[in-house]
Amino acid sequence: MNAHFRKLVSIAFLLLAFVAVPAMAGDKHHQKKDIVSTAMSTGQHATLVAAIQAAELDETLRGSGPYTVFAPTDAAFEKLPPGAVDDLLKPENRDKLRALLLHHVVAGKVMSAQAMTMDSANTLHGTSLPLSARGGTLYVADATVTGADVYSSNGVIHVVDTVLMPPEI
Repeated sequence: MNAHFRKLVSIAFLLLAFVAVPAMAGDKHHQKKDIVSTAMSTGQHATLVAAIQAAELDETLRGSGPYTVFAPTDAAFEKLPPGAVDDLLKPENRDKLRALLLHHVVAGKVMSAQAMTMDSANTLHGTSLPLSARGGTLYVADATVTGADVYSSNGVIHVVDTVLMPPEI
């Protein structure tokens, strides 16, 4: 039984090393990238990055920050009515697009543990996002945070499954 226990402990340590080492390496990798570069590298934020560029917010979100971004996935943008994204990306709708995107950005670095204790967060758009935690899951308005605490050199990204609409849109 003693040999069996040692074997289980050895396997547990190997599994821990297998999981922990790449995770730590990933943190260092993400800390070198700004918010826009980090979003570009996820494989699920192409629409968000295109919108950031169309709204001419890429320099801002590459700046020193720190920022907290509630980043809708491509699937979240697909939930919008047909043609909505194409319409928002038109140059004549840049102000509306900027309002929408800045409604997803909070000044400062708000980690998920902190956000779970908050009732709301003020956005760079000047609006307030309601925050709540239920069953260990963070919610931002009607959106569920599906990926929390994605580090970047100038802040943190929380992946959300829904595009957050400011009141005027």
